[in-house]
Amino acid sequence: MQHILFEVAEGVAKITLNRPDVLNSFTQTMARELRQSLERVAGDSQLRAVLLTGAGRGFCAGQDLAEAIPHEGEMPDLGDIVRGSYNPVIRAIRTLEKPVVCAVNGVAAGAGANLALACDIVFAASTASFIQSFAKIGLIPDSGGTFILPRIVGLQRATALAMLAEKVPADQALAWGMVYKVCEPIELLPAALATAKYLATQPTAGLGLIKRGFNRSLGVDLESQLDYEEELQREAGRSADYVEGVAAFLEKRKPEFRGA
Repeated sequence: MQHILFEVAEGVAKITLNRPDVLNSFTQTMARELRQSLERVAGDSQLRAVLLTGAGRGFCAGQDLAEAIPHEGEMPDLGDIVRGSYNPVIRAIRTLEKPVVCAVNGVAAGAGANLALACDIVFAASTASFIQSFAKIGLIPDSGGTFILPRIVGLQRATALAMLAEKVPADQALAWGMVYKVCEPIELLPAALATAKYLATQPTAGLGLIKRGFNRSLGVDLESQLDYEEELQREAGRSADYVEGVAAFLEKRKPEFRGA
């Protein structure tokens, strides 16, 4: 791959955005390679968690504008770029029924910010920051930004962040619930990787059902969600991991989950 590094260790697929000279700004090639990497994880039962991060001093500065400027006098169709590049990546993260841990090692701007927020558990370096930079060039938040951000921080804050394009430092992101933990830069990757490795040892079939339940809850009422929880719990209760978890509890031993 040109712009993505893919490494495997202890059941974790570490995926690194790798264009450090331009703060890992997105090209259509990078987006395609990221989607392919996520599809690889989805299809491999030995890969049970993901760690997503960026190379160098930034996480992702959003769209590489070199691909989004007029060419030979014609304006590019930004809707086509969103449909072909960003939407498939966000869908791949949210529908991957395996935990996706994100380590934001620096600036996360535009689509890069919303890529991070789409992940399941987000760690951030104390030097990291998030910015909905779209309004600075007359655009709207994409990559799920108009959906995910207001559900995390509330409508008022999300509107202000989108319209004012203000930078949110890591400690503020933590206070507003945008990230799970803030670490010193040297501790970021070890902490995020340790969490991903831990999750890879857990009943990942059940973790996938948790994610499925949360995804659906964003668009239904309580009564519908209660019925859906019943369905998910029935499925979880038929899993080999549930049988192993109960047996280990009764036998007072450490469970050995297989993600099935």
